[in-house]
Amino acid sequence: MNGMVYLVGAGPGDYRLITLKGKECLEKADVVICDYLADKRLLAFAPENVEYIYVGKKAGNHAMRQEDISQLIADKAKEGKCVVRLKGGDPFVFGRGGEEAEVLKNNGVKFEIVPGVTSAIAAPAYAGIPVTNRKVAVSFAVVTGHEDPTKGKSDINWEKLSTAVDTLVFLMGVGNLPHITSQLIKYGRSADTPAALVRWGTKAQQEVLITTVGKAAEDVIKHNLKPPAVFVVGNVVNLRSTIQWFDNKPLFGKNILITRARSQASKLTTALEELGANCIEAPAIKIAPPDDNYVSLDNAITKIHDYDWIIFTSTNGVERFFARLNEKNLDARCLSNAKIAAIGTATADKLKNYGIIADKIPTMFKAEGILEVLQNDIQKGSKVLIPRAQKAREALPIGLRQMGAIVDVAETYCTKMADTNKDDIKDLLKNNQIDMVTFTSSSTVENLLKLIDDEKTLLNNVKTAVIGPITAKTCKNNGLKVDIEADVYTIDGLVNKIKNF
Repeated sequence: MNGMVYLVGAGPGDYRLITLKGKECLEKADVVICDYLADKRLLAFAPENVEYIYVGKKAGNHAMRQEDISQLIADKAKEGKCVVRLKGGDPFVFGRGGEEAEVLKNNGVKFEIVPGVTSAIAAPAYAGIPVTNRKVAVSFAVVTGHEDPTKGKSDINWEKLSTAVDTLVFLMGVGNLPHITSQLIKYGRSADTPAALVRWGTKAQQEVLITTVGKAAEDVIKHNLKPPAVFVVGNVVNLRSTIQWFDNKPLFGKNILITRARSQASKLTTALEELGANCIEAPAIKIAPPDDNYVSLDNAITKIHDYDWIIFTSTNGVERFFARLNEKNLDARCLSNAKIAAIGTATADKLKNYGIIADKIPTMFKAEGILEVLQNDIQKGSKVLIPRAQKAREALPIGLRQMGAIVDVAETYCTKMADTNKDDIKDLLKNNQIDMVTFTSSSTVENLLKLIDDEKTLLNNVKTAVIGPITAKTCKNNGLKVDIEADVYTIDGLVNKIKNF
């Protein structure tokens, strides 16, 4: 029995511009067949075991012929699989989606078209250039810039097109710009007409070149502007000086390496990308079960009603603790005898997800802060449980025992080195393509150094941003400088400090 194919528009570049239906299709995909302009981060929406096939095509470098791509999509569906053909922009705007749909129809394969946001509109918009404006432009046209000028006869009616509409948008036209501009001028478009090239529109690497029709080809060479880019012609280009919004964000153009665990990186990445940064997620750690296979945690759970205080020192600890409770068919009600402390606001917020309001949250988000806020609550003989990472500072249990408490430490998780592609990260660092690296724990510091084979010199020209003093100390102990240290030891605190740096 044949499967199903979704021809999905991936949007213009920023992966967050995919449609809700496109995301839903990815969530049920067995196979994703992806082109050059579709952001790989979209695969995060797909199942972990999804089959990924890259068939990207860019100028002079085709991974596969179009005919073969179309047949591949059909063949995968004939295996009974749900296939998502992920295409940059919109499948039907110079995306050859129509050709692929025809092949699917001829092969008896069911398909749906999921339109996407085309770069013809989105790239100019992110450059602060509306393709229409009531006072300036009431019409626009989208034209392929990829037509071969040597083929003899053009399929573009240049004589009528050149002056027929107010705004012209050419896709994939950088290589043919001399031909495009000469034809426009030949058939009546003024050489002084404002024009713009927007490279990697909607992405943090976006470049905008403001020029004129007459000077565009020369300026592209002068500024070494490369594909992919859209070419916009018309008086709407002048509006950029008023409504430019994306590429003047505070972190625009900055390449920031995120070392947080993959499952946690999204919050930090999203916050920095909202400020214009280009984030490269290279998880230095992954969260795994503790080496004792939860023996200490299970022992603590068997006597959970005995504890006077339970102290949570991380969001990971909270998640793993309640996951283990759930496996034992228990929930938050079993904590009714204990008071709860959280090391910081992020941990306290995570507890709220499980219906728990922390009784104590220190203003200083580290072990010493917990000890300070509990100094009048811990009595001799008080029983305290600390669910925490396998490897952690001993300051908290030692301090509590000095107060007279009976302390149990339960290992809820451990951090291990992630299977990040180390060669890619080292290449980025060697080529000075990273401006800043973020560290959110001591383990991210230690494991990134392992990832780069302890070549600390690769970080010499990279700014280092850390979440707090403990992580800062680990950096310094490993010979790394610290440029930015959060005042409030949370992701939001770190982001704010980076923003103001």
